[in-house]
Amino acid sequence: MEAAGARGEVRAVDTATSGLPESPSSGLGLLLGTFTPKLDEKGRLILPAKFRGRLAGGLVMTRGQDRCLFLLPMDEFSRIYEQVRSAPVTSQQARDYLRMFLSSASDEVPDKQGRVSIPPPLREYAGLGRDVVVIGVGTRVEVWDAEAWAAYSEEKEAGYADIAQAISDLGI
Repeated sequence: MEAAGARGEVRAVDTATSGLPESPSSGLGLLLGTFTPKLDEKGRLILPAKFRGRLAGGLVMTRGQDRCLFLLPMDEFSRIYEQVRSAPVTSQQARDYLRMFLSSASDEVPDKQGRVSIPPPLREYAGLGRDVVVIGVGTRVEVWDAEAWAAYSEEKEAGYADIAQAISDLGI
């Protein structure tokens, strides 16, 4: 359930009227869609309007996988943190993940224009230039360099089609 925006971008879907499930952690709806804002000269990102309500109370920005950034609503960040924190301190993987996840984390509150500053180390990690792609992935937002997202989505498209066919063959 996607809707084309004024410039052809895919917009987030209002789950209250779409029949899609609401976010289990907040009841405010899932973060969905693809948007193409630009970073300003100060490294600020204007959040898509459809995401602002969910992120208005604050967010945690950190390294994601595949060289993107994760923007997590505070409740989702807390949920992930508690899951990893509850792992035994003897778990090397849990310690490594927490170090990588938290060492680069930055808590941010969007300004009145819906902008958040992306710290230089995070911009560098994700290779962000002026052109970025912002995608909603259910309970989080990902920020990608536009060229990196194009390459990633092109690479994954064939596999996505294969999975769709397999699901279709099962009658789902």
